Amino acid sequence: MSAVPDQPTPPAAVPAEPGPESPRERLRALSDEIHKAVVGQDAAVTSLVVALLCRGHVLLEGVPGVAKTLLVRSLAEALDVDMRRVQFTPDMMPGDVTGSLVYDNSTSDLVFREGPVFTNLLLADEINRTPPKTQSALLEAMEERQVTIDGRPRALPDPFMVVATQNPIEFDGTYALPEAQLDRFLLKAVLPLPEREQEVDVLRRHAEGFDTRDLAAAGLRTVADPASLRAAQEEVRQVRAEQSVLEYVVDVCRATRRSPSLSLGVSPRGAIALLRTASAWAYLTGRDFVTPDDVKTMAPATLSHRVRLTTEAELEGSQVQAVLAATLAGVPVPR
Repeated sequence: MSAVPDQPTPPAAVPAEPGPESPRERLRALSDEIHKAVVGQDAAVTSLVVALLCRGHVLLEGVPGVAKTLLVRSLAEALDVDMRRVQFTPDMMPGDVTGSLVYDNSTSDLVFREGPVFTNLLLADEINRTPPKTQSALLEAMEERQVTIDGRPRALPDPFMVVATQNPIEFDGTYALPEAQLDRFLLKAVLPLPEREQEVDVLRRHAEGFDTRDLAAAGLRTVADPASLRAAQEEVRQVRAEQSVLEYVVDVCRATRRSPSLSLGVSPRGAIALLRTASAWAYLTGRDFVTPDDVKTMAPATLSHRVRLTTEAELEGSQVQAVLAATLAGVPVPR
């Protein structure tokens, strides 16, 4: 394999052995449907599908106006699930996300009013603009898929995925996400500004009447559902990883801990995440076994938010993706 991509790109079409209505083909069709509304951003689209298969969460990073909200809304439409968006602000309280007990005049009792977290796809917009106390309200939901109010655990819907966004250029009035919360995100996808041809295509669509509030008018239809997603998730669990691949995943993660450019390397939980995303990638490409190339492909998006550059590396202008690529290049690939 030549260069390690910064983000995974959609797998090439493969012959569908089980048939077009198989769970695998339904999940692969999500990308095509989303692109009826979203121009480009292939890596982010693929990251969302991989995270769905792994029952994980995604952190989207990009400047305003690169279709982060439209991306999530399109995914919810194509998957036929409920989606809610929360705009995080400095004055937001944990109960604004999880829900709270309110007094009911008709019954003279306290009743639980669900917060926006009780949905299938939660878009946590500009998550770094809210204080740590409110950020931490998502931790239990993301890890345990439940929230605890007044000592009582309340299960969240299935499927459940948090897609959080943050702006990489505005830091005034923001609260950096702690490592514990960053580690809860399975993948981090960077949404770049579109190429010239893509931006022209965006303008052409809007000139022809495209309305982001009416995705059905754009021809976007439902191609999968929660049942087919659960079936696909079960099939991903059957993807095999040989001993040599397991050792390769461990060697890659251990290499990040020894890198002189990194003050924080990948933890064992990060290694588990890399194996899961590599298995989902192998599944999407039509295989039931993981190869070292699958690990290489998913490593940047899976590991970039789990490591931290040293102060010296930052002053020298080093980039996390470049350090990860160099680290991967130094790990022997099993044959």
